[in-house]
Amino acid sequence: MKFLPTLLLTALAPLPAAAQTPPAATAATGADARFNALAAAEYKWRGTLAAGDEDTPQDEARGLPDVGPAMQATKTKRWTETLAALDAMPPASLSPAARDNYAVYRGQVAALLAEQRFRDYEKPLTADTSFWIDLGYASRATYRTEKAYRGYLKLLGDIPRYFDQNIANMRAGLKRGFTPPRITLTGRDIGVAEVVKAGGTDASPFYAPFRNMPATIPVATQGALRAEAKRLIAASVVPAHATLLAFLRDDYIPGARQTLAAYDLPDGRAYYASKIAEYITRDQSADQIHAIGLTEVARIRTRMGEVMKQVAWQGDLPGFLNFLRTDPQFYVKTPQALLDRAAWTAKEFDGKAARWFGRLPRARFAIEPVPADLAPFYTGGRGGPGIYLVNTWNLPARPLYSLPALTLHESAPGHAWQMPFAMELEGLPDYRRNTYISAYGEGWALYCEALGEEMGLYHTPYETFGMLSYQMWRAARLVVDTGIHTQGWTRERAQAFLRDNTALSTHEITTEVDRYIAWPGQALSYYMGELTFLTGRAKAEKALGTKFDIRAFHDAMLSLGSVPLPMVDARVDRFIADGGKGPYPLTP
Repeated sequence: MKFLPTLLLTALAPLPAAAQTPPAATAATGADARFNALAAAEYKWRGTLAAGDEDTPQDEARGLPDVGPAMQATKTKRWTETLAALDAMPPASLSPAARDNYAVYRGQVAALLAEQRFRDYEKPLTADTSFWIDLGYASRATYRTEKAYRGYLKLLGDIPRYFDQNIANMRAGLKRGFTPPRITLTGRDIGVAEVVKAGGTDASPFYAPFRNMPATIPVATQGALRAEAKRLIAASVVPAHATLLAFLRDDYIPGARQTLAAYDLPDGRAYYASKIAEYITRDQSADQIHAIGLTEVARIRTRMGEVMKQVAWQGDLPGFLNFLRTDPQFYVKTPQALLDRAAWTAKEFDGKAARWFGRLPRARFAIEPVPADLAPFYTGGRGGPGIYLVNTWNLPARPLYSLPALTLHESAPGHAWQMPFAMELEGLPDYRRNTYISAYGEGWALYCEALGEEMGLYHTPYETFGMLSYQMWRAARLVVDTGIHTQGWTRERAQAFLRDNTALSTHEITTEVDRYIAWPGQALSYYMGELTFLTGRAKAEKALGTKFDIRAFHDAMLSLGSVPLPMVDARVDRFIADGGKGPYPLTP
């Protein structure tokens, strides 16, 4: 997301009517102009909420947002007015391109407004994310100029204000029972405690950017910047973390709710329905999603049985899963060995990419271990622009048979490929290039796991089973998430469902179920998104026959940016109508 200067709320005022009624084509252009002005103004304003401005380089700290009550009221007002203005614009009055943009943009604003109405800001954490964990990314960034370092120092000095505002919000959430379940918060204060323990010394994680500074910055300036960093860490960062640590241990975690279901939150049924709408971008009920999950679990289980026959397994599925979880052949001995295997799969994909994609993103990504303070309760890996994080903690929980599927999902052609691809697109508004819609992004990444089988990236039946286990894991999420939040499932029942149907380690099952409990609805986006891409591709292959080119299809899907799933359906139909022609020229 780019960060741009603030705009006045008066930008939402309707444009004056034309003196004469224009022809239809001109009317569409005028409607487009009104919509474009509205969206550009709000998105520009939205960029200021995270601090920074349009000219802030990528390697500079952006500053910390205002999350206090006045700003929350301002956001609610702005998005209420924006949504009203959008609903006063008939989509039929827009050109086809603007109509697509309208669908994407309106969905974004509706989700933002729903978060305000349910006061999601009073719960700024899940089982493995939080405002203080997110802050840690600034300490791991690369800074190249004196200006960038001074921006980071400004961020450090602002931490007390930012923490105080978040603590006040969390107190309000605590008072009304709007917290993650207590069971999902156990041990989540470790990173905060480590900052307090390190104090204002070189060992502080917030001092990390100053340990190796660019030689282009004069030595005397480096010394002054380091001294100021130590002063701010001791005077601002550590006290703020100490205050947060006391609040978490004395008030928040002990007072957090003991129930699990989103339905048990204030206005919980409506809240969970809003999360379904946000995370699958379709009008479907929890019961419908639960049923889809059960059907897909049964289908994938049949395929798992076929792989078990390939390896001549004589026992049942639970026995095979136990074999996969415990046999030493599937596990490495060192963190570097796991990173090396992940890198091998990533490079193997590079060698095949041009046969499956017409346009390749320019951006590249690094492969790094998950930071030590996050790793014990973090997922197996995560990826995005420039980075693929591999969790090297607890190696007996990191099986090699799942690593190819994980790598395809998180690196290329998944998150570290799709997101930069979108950012590099031309001719789309920023809110389609730089904003992430989970149903599209996670659905695409899960589709990439399945694509790996066609690409020949699973070299043993065990790796194929690892892919199927990951597919099962996401299908099971449809059952588990809706089961927990709408049907009274216990934590133990959810864990048992994953244990009985996937090859995930016991540790991963524990951390994953806690994530679903603390982050209602998000887990639904993966499989519902993948089904959209799989169904669309099957439809195009059947309609186009020999004219179907997988490169053109993938380019068409990726050229959308990040969009709601109904727009993927519509793009498939247009791809078929165009005779299978993609958005970019293809080499023979």
